[in-house]
Amino acid sequence: METRTDLVSTSDGAFDVHVWLPEGGRGPGILLLQEVWGVGPYIKKVAEDLASLGYVVAAPDLFWRVRRNWEGAHDAAGLQASFEVLGQFDPEQGVKDCATTLAHLRALPEVTGSVGAFGICLGGSQAFALAGGEPMDAVIAYYGSAVPDALELLDSIEAPLLLTFGGRDPYIPRERVAEVERAAEGRANVETYVDERAGHAFHNHEAPDFYHPEAAADLWQLTVDFLRRHIPVRP
Repeated sequence: METRTDLVSTSDGAFDVHVWLPEGGRGPGILLLQEVWGVGPYIKKVAEDLASLGYVVAAPDLFWRVRRNWEGAHDAAGLQASFEVLGQFDPEQGVKDCATTLAHLRALPEVTGSVGAFGICLGGSQAFALAGGEPMDAVIAYYGSAVPDALELLDSIEAPLLLTFGGRDPYIPRERVAEVERAAEGRANVETYVDERAGHAFHNHEAPDFYHPEAAADLWQLTVDFLRRHIPVRP
């Protein structure tokens, strides 16, 4: 598996976009959007898993304006430090950087076929917001805390959309998740999934205070099935 870091320019600077290529060197594109800990070991492992399925993966450094290439430790102190970085992050500007990265991903010579977004935690909120203004072939959002407050975007999202949550998430109360479920009813392009066993960040194997192995395995299989349906990898 080949990896590299591209430098992507904006009107006010440039930021790193980490790229993973599948074994064949080409494939559909996945924009992978980080959680609060940055593009650290967990996000890199998710990128490797996606690349092993045949996707070209691009993960931008969304915190570059605050702390370039931030990687928070997966302990209490690291979480607190990551929240401090998050407190200086501009979500609207972040979505613009996501759109810039999406355009970069589409233009890569290694990308063939469809392109989608997959966001986790903070990235889930960013992917959902991005989908409201950018056409894509599929969008996945893991436990995006801003999703319940932005449900009006569902009217603008045409892409197949998978919204996933933990039923025991202290950051996204179950009643707020229920609002998402109700808003998704009757929308053919929207799927919701709630694992009642799990809390926040339950797919993150680097965070022992959050990780739920059984729920994580089920969520990943759901994710793979969703991608295979909407962004198939061609031989």
